[in-house]
Amino acid sequence: EGGIASFVEYLNAKKNPLFKEVIQFSKDDGIYILSCAMQYNDGYADQTLSFVNNIRTIDGGTHEIGFKSALTKICNRFAQKYNMLKDEAFSSDDTREGLVCVISINVPEPQFEGQTKGRLGNSEVKGIVDSWVYAFLDSYFEENPTLAKKILQKALVAQQARTAAKRARELTRRKSELESSVLPGKLADCSEEDP
Repeated sequence: EGGIASFVEYLNAKKNPLFKEVIQFSKDDGIYILSCAMQYNDGYADQTLSFVNNIRTIDGGTHEIGFKSALTKICNRFAQKYNMLKDEAFSSDDTREGLVCVISINVPEPQFEGQTKGRLGNSEVKGIVDSWVYAFLDSYFEENPTLAKKILQKALVAQQARTAAKRARELTRRKSELESSVLPGKLADCSEEDP
């Protein structure tokens, strides 16, 4: 009851949602039927459950790729609009931090990869999901700027954490390289320690 929106609420029940409402939409063009529901929480993990013709696609597939790409593009566009981006754009992981999402699509002739049917392989589905989700989120963010800013703020924090971790990794690597290498004669380490 309540469809995938209730499912998202159920998945988010033990977490702290960033906003009360579940963002949801459906689209049917006579061939493909797409339903999507999503909500962010203050956690760090992302949980995306995808279904094709009510079969759970554990390894995702083209429909999930299309959704992720649309979400990343729209977040980057609105972040630029609100002057939130300093230099580099959000990565897909940044925009999905704390996301709980259910994607369900009906495909007339699904082609699954692998024996377990864990991954959808229809290439046209990626473009369809991408354009539909992008168009929906575009108008949704336009109509709900405060909610959009909450999502973008979350992505911004994720991006800052990612760049800080990257810098720390590089610093550690550089430090260990310098310590292990023997310096050439003219750059010898100081022999006198007493200032």
